Amino acid sequence: AMFVITSVGLYFLWYKKFPKSKFHLLNDNREWFMIDKAGHATTAYTLSVMQHDLLRWGGVKQNQAIIAGALSSLAYMSIIEVMDGFSKDWGASPGDMIANISGAAIFAAQQHFWGEQRIGLRVSASFSPYAKYNPSLLGKGWAARLMKDYNGQTYWLSLNVKSFLASDSKFPAWANVAVGYGADGMIGARKNPAEIKGNSIPQHKRNRQFYFAADAELFRIKSNEAINSSLYLLRFIKTPAPAIEFNTNGKIKLKAIQF
Repeated sequence: AMFVITSVGLYFLWYKKFPKSKFHLLNDNREWFMIDKAGHATTAYTLSVMQHDLLRWGGVKQNQAIIAGALSSLAYMSIIEVMDGFSKDWGASPGDMIANISGAAIFAAQQHFWGEQRIGLRVSASFSPYAKYNPSLLGKGWAARLMKDYNGQTYWLSLNVKSFLASDSKFPAWANVAVGYGADGMIGARKNPAEIKGNSIPQHKRNRQFYFAADAELFRIKSNEAINSSLYLLRFIKTPAPAIEFNTNGKIKLKAIQF
């Protein structure tokens, strides 16, 4: 039901507004420092985990749930690529599909060999100061800015430390360490324009950002069912925490809170 509703909703709310064309491919790997590809992988991973866990809760056997979780995630993500492929202004992206497959594979490999997700893909997002310069690409309202402004998005690999220790270890089950990837200074997809609709745009240096930070998997703390359910849904969002940033401008920054 969710698959149908979101697919139809995407078409009528977004794709229907734009001109159509014959199905075609588009190589967009040089756009947005590939932050969008990290987003595709994280989304595919998240959908795979949730579908698997839902099936296991319903009594489906482990291997069947792994396969169904990964394939249903890829099916959903592929519908988006098909709609992109028939849109004149875009195209189906092979890079996006590779990212989708990677996210589902990260889930499936861990679930098959470890029986759990020891390394999770997570996202954090905040508002950047760049959306006002190019709102058609970076979003106008708050929801659009969180989704479309890649300057404000950070994607994380979060490792649960105790999962790799002996079973009798006293290390906190909820404590994680995470490495993150983001970017900054992007007003255009491949380069920053000097002006937009006759308005001069201040020049900002585009750079990649790499983070090392603490993280937490609060759903691993046993509580009542209502709290556990809420914390389970929050497991795909990076917990705000201090971080060290390394960027391609050659700077190292200490962040009191990175989200």
